[in-house]
Amino acid sequence: MAKASVHSLEGIRRTILDGFWSPGDRLQPTALAVQFETSTTVIRESLTRLAGENLVVIRPNRGFFVPDLDLRELADITELRCSTEALAARLAVERGDVAWESKVIAAHHKLSRTPRRLPEEPGTLNPAWSEAHREFHHALLVPCDCQPMLKLSADLANFTELYRRWAAPSKAAGKRNVEKEHQEILDAAMARDADLLGELLGNHYRSTVQVVIDAGLSTLR
Repeated sequence: MAKASVHSLEGIRRTILDGFWSPGDRLQPTALAVQFETSTTVIRESLTRLAGENLVVIRPNRGFFVPDLDLRELADITELRCSTEALAARLAVERGDVAWESKVIAAHHKLSRTPRRLPEEPGTLNPAWSEAHREFHHALLVPCDCQPMLKLSADLANFTELYRRWAAPSKAAGKRNVEKEHQEILDAAMARDADLLGELLGNHYRSTVQVVIDAGLSTLR
């Protein structure tokens, strides 16, 4: 992929995940071409690729949009993620070595030392925390050594991150002890307890769905 395409792809992905746009917002290729200093052709290519990651919706004859709130879809995707990562976690526990353990511990240390909220904006997730969060969950599963499974997990994680961003300002999000959840996940991985690890990951992701529901962003359809 050309440098301009990579730049626009990563830039748009990051901007969406940072919650810059609201659910259902239209993404105008012309405006984005100006923002990212490239052509509309490159922007359209990037938006099409992001649609494959569930971060953009393509509506025929209407254009490109940020996904709408759809809690039923979120619940379904979460269950798919739970099943996928339960298998990936089992393989990771079986195949991971001491170097893997060290990387997971390091990723968790970075996550635990990064503030979840921006000090100046308590209702906003810290982008650095979100990045550390992705790194921790990715590090857990890498030894499964199955790229399609890892890609599916990453794509599903991107989709659910949008909802986490939108729910962040709510009181429901503030009541959750995410740090405790991550510590328990780490402990299960280090104990090589595949069953417990899969269960904890599932509970972790389902808790996100519950926060979104409790935040009152929408209702299940």
